[in-house]
Amino acid sequence: MPALRATRMYWLMVVAALLLIIGWLDYITGYEISVMFFYLLPVTIAVLTMGWVAGVVTAFASMTISLYTDLATGAHYHDPFAPWWNSLIVLMTYLVVISLLATLISKNSKLQEMHDELEVRVRKRTEALTQEIAERERLEKVVLDISERERCNIGHDLHDGLGQYLTGTALAGKILADKLTSRRASEAADARKLVEFVEQAIEQTRGLAKGLLLAEIERQNLVAELTELASSTEAQFHLACVFRNHGEIKLTENGVATHLYRITQEAVRNAARHARARAIEITLTAENHGVILSISDDGIGLPAPNGRGQGLGLSIMAHRAAIINAHFTIETPPEGGTLILCRYPSTAISI
Repeated sequence: MPALRATRMYWLMVVAALLLIIGWLDYITGYEISVMFFYLLPVTIAVLTMGWVAGVVTAFASMTISLYTDLATGAHYHDPFAPWWNSLIVLMTYLVVISLLATLISKNSKLQEMHDELEVRVRKRTEALTQEIAERERLEKVVLDISERERCNIGHDLHDGLGQYLTGTALAGKILADKLTSRRASEAADARKLVEFVEQAIEQTRGLAKGLLLAEIERQNLVAELTELASSTEAQFHLACVFRNHGEIKLTENGVATHLYRITQEAVRNAARHARARAIEITLTAENHGVILSISDDGIGLPAPNGRGQGLGLSIMAHRAAIINAHFTIETPPEGGTLILCRYPSTAISI
């Protein structure tokens, strides 16, 4: 309040000083030269700084000063009503200007209020979007943690449950085959063939369990693990899966190798299970400004986004790439199939 009063007092003094200066000019120029429009300056300043009431007061003061200076400098009128009529016309002119200025100020005030309201809405919406993004990132992390936990649970079930059960089945089959052999039964060969099938199932189960239970991958073991992944994929899905490595890759940040491996693992399984690919190529390339991981296949391409599991797998791959600040893209080459690229911007590599 004190600051507002000081401001109003300042502009009041400015308007009064302008009235005195213009009144003095009106006096020295005489009644034959009109300075009516010069009085609009203090009137306008009063309206803009102190409101329309102050403008009206200034207008009356301007009219009074103008009438006084004309009479003081010897103006003569045949009709005594003439000076009052002229002053009334001047006053009406000032009031019209004041009305126009007040209307303009009112519109500007409303526009400013709308602008302020819009800014508040934009700020609230931005805050809501920021919270939504943070919540989505939190949920993605939760989903990723759940995925890792379920992966480990399935791996343990395969290794300790199904693996042990198949091992017991293989032992029982061997005992049966030995009994049939001792009796020289013709079914002995079939029994041994059955045991071989069970042993192959045991190897596949162990491979699955190893992939699911794979813990943090050492940075220097990424190439070896991807080579093993390609080999186990060929054996499990009966398709061609090759891994190619270009350049010597030396990662410095912990966890990057694990995320790159999991992205590759998810992409390979999607290609084999959903895209019905017959050939998959995994490439890890070291460049001057980063590491490029690519997984390409000759499958039917990306499926329609109607499978929750497939969409979740793609989201998890993208989220893993985001965790390590890598650029993740999924493309459909002109020749068909799917190409997944993950560009990790690491400079700590040597070729």
